[in-house]
Amino acid sequence: MEHIFQKGSNSKGFTFISLHGTGSNEEAMLPLAEAFNPDFNVLSIRGNVNENGMLRYFRRLAEGVYDIDDLNQRGDELLAFIVKAADENQFDIQKAVLLGFSNGSNIAINMLLKKDNPFKYAMLLAPMYPIEDIEVNQLEDLNVFISMGKIDPIVSLDDSEYVVSIFENRNAKVTESWTKGHNVSSQTIIDGRNWLNTIK
Repeated sequence: MEHIFQKGSNSKGFTFISLHGTGSNEEAMLPLAEAFNPDFNVLSIRGNVNENGMLRYFRRLAEGVYDIDDLNQRGDELLAFIVKAADENQFDIQKAVLLGFSNGSNIAINMLLKKDNPFKYAMLLAPMYPIEDIEVNQLEDLNVFISMGKIDPIVSLDDSEYVVSIFENRNAKVTESWTKGHNVSSQTIIDGRNWLNTIK
């Protein structure tokens, strides 16, 4: 998969796994990763699905309607790529922080719900996961920051609360942050930085 890896200066060895939103690319996530913590390593990955000229991580049948088979397959492929990249770039996947926006958050959720999920930290910005038939695996080792919009034109309030419930029902440690729309606000950055200061 097309990607960028930037070595950081952090002594604790944390790495952002940056996943962009629909129509964006891996370069667009670099300023966001720097805003949250400029010292982390960054592995920023380009989605390899093209939807009418817009890059994504998995196919969808319509707005808000996911191709579940493709989602699961692409999630497996992305997870395998990240594991390989961790070995090649010599970073600790146990200290990786999934940093996704919109479609990037959604593919991150798919990876987090897999039985072989190696991740302990995630930052999900503007996520939506309208899938009800999900296996209830336990995620008590997961610490997740979720930023949502109260008047998001793409993700309803119910859809946002459903994402929170997915993780709370699996005993993950959830920190919520609320903004107005489908965006990353200055408050999101502040809340995200504060959350990052709590992880070890």
